[in-house]
Amino acid sequence: MTSPLRLRLDAAALVDNWRWLARISGTAACGAAVKADGYGLGALAVVGRLAAAGCRDFFVATWAEAEALRPLADSLSVAVLHGVRDDDIGVALAGTARPVLSTPEQVRRWRTAGGGACDVMVDTGMNRLGVSPADVAAGLLDGLAIDTLMSHLACADADVAMNAAQRSAFVALAGRTTARRLSLANSAGICLGPDYAFDLTRPGLALYGGIPRAEAAGHIRQVVTPEAQILQRRRIGAGDPVGYNATFTADRPIELAILNIGYADGYLRTFSGTGAARAGDARLPVVGRVSMDLTAICVDAAPDLAEGDWVMLDYDLPTASAQSGLSQYELLTGLGARFDRVW
Repeated sequence: MTSPLRLRLDAAALVDNWRWLARISGTAACGAAVKADGYGLGALAVVGRLAAAGCRDFFVATWAEAEALRPLADSLSVAVLHGVRDDDIGVALAGTARPVLSTPEQVRRWRTAGGGACDVMVDTGMNRLGVSPADVAAGLLDGLAIDTLMSHLACADADVAMNAAQRSAFVALAGRTTARRLSLANSAGICLGPDYAFDLTRPGLALYGGIPRAEAAGHIRQVVTPEAQILQRRRIGAGDPVGYNATFTADRPIELAILNIGYADGYLRTFSGTGAARAGDARLPVVGRVSMDLTAICVDAAPDLAEGDWVMLDYDLPTASAQSGLSQYELLTGLGARFDRVW
């Protein structure tokens, strides 16, 4: 069965984005964050394409996500960012991925289980996940077989003093553990320059077409284009309302197309009255309220569109973020399971 929704996914853009990020990472290896099912694109498909381009380090959030990569994991490095719970020990000890230990309890759990290679997250000021620098100084990590010691930048998308402060706190940890590599920079952190790259970078958003900082504009290409099929075309008159709560009323006769997409698919109500579709060069604005499965657009500018035709949703990530008030991350990861994903 086919879906009346599809994501057009540009494999060349994905690979080119990674290559640009790898180039500006300098001497550091460039990995890829593929959590949340490859930011909604499909993790296996993303990993396969990036691995073929030369990427060897991948990051997921949970052990279920790591298990989904098992068909490709033998020749790759996979790290599980959320560490290891009691329930995860069995699969973690199987050795297909490394835990990123982020609490003293996780460190103790890994030691007690006889775990081997691991990564460790250190909190340098974000106050989210991570052991403290004081824990490191007190010997919490002594004797661990650490592949990568990492931290995470809280404000890399902005020019603030916290970036340099976190970097300084991270630099102070160099040589304090047995870690083979140091890693700090996400997509925005890579754009901050070579001082933030260390041994390994971990881009996510920019791989998939998001623009984390102005330095990436003109280099990062859109990967994801949602498309929806027209369920019905209809004409309404002046004074006729459209959709729930009649939030739009036509001031003249207009042509509408009703699309098979809504907030259950990640095309959220925040696009009501702000979003648009496109057919060729014609911009087709959303009218009325986006509902769970349906969205209305004005198609006066596309007189030939008919039931069963496809339109492209205007989903340039920075622009759609400004239109909707959603972050570029939400726009990507919220795209639902009802889309056919077409590379």
